[in-house]
Formats: sequence, structure tokens, C-alpha cells
Amino acid sequence: MMRGPRPLLFIFILVPAIEIFLFVLSGKYLGIPLTLLLIIATGITGAWLAKREGLQTLKEIRAELSAGRLPGQSLVEGACILAGGILLLTPGFFTDICGFLLLFPPIRKKAKDRVINWLRKRTANGRPSFYFRR
Repeated sequence: MMRGPRPLLFIFILVPAIEIFLFVLSGKYLGIPLTLLLIIATGITGAWLAKREGLQTLKEIRAELSAGRLPGQSLVEGACILAGGILLLTPGFFTDICGFLLLFPPIRKKAKDRVINWLRKRTANGRPSFYFRR
């Protein structure tokens, strides 16, 4: 797990740099109109896919609640779908790839398992604490 300023460095500096590099590369080899069309198409496709997957997960949550069970796994899966949808609506090819991967069920299952394991480790001592260090 990354600590300190490194995650922020990655998010605010490296991701935009990767996106700009991919935009320039795509504009050079595909042309500006096709690059813009790809950005719009991935946003629309991603929104549709996130809605479809999200509605399916919402049905699972409702089924678990009506059966009297807590929908912990489904809630984490829903969070992964939400993150994937947000990444797909963010303009850029790198974020689109990450977003599509989170909406792809086998990869989403692995991400969900990692989040659940992280939450279990954080709550193992009976006193969960979630805070940001300065």
C-alpha cells in the first residue's frame, strides 16, 4: 500500500502526463477528429456499461436485503462499478482503460477481493480507524 504523498503524485501528475502523451500520440497517428470521436465514444459506452452493471448489482443488493443478509460483497462490487464509471466519464485513454477493467467482471472480482481483504486487515483488531496522515 502506498503511503505519504506518492499516491497524490501519481494521481495529479503522472496520470495527466500519461493522458496528454496518449492524446498527442493518438492525434498524430489517428488524427484529431478520430481522437475526439474515440474520447466521446468511450464515454458513452462506459456510461451505458456502468449503468447496466450497476443495475445488476443493485438487484443483487435488494435480493440480499430481502433475504435478511447484509450485502457487504455487493456493496463493495457496487463501489468498484462506481469507480469504473467515474474513470470512464473522465476524458482520457488511460483512465478509460482502467475504468473498463473495473467494469469487466473477472477483474472487478479481483479488485473487490483486494478491497475486502484491505478492509478486513484494517478492522482485524476490533478498532477500525480510517484517517489520513499528514
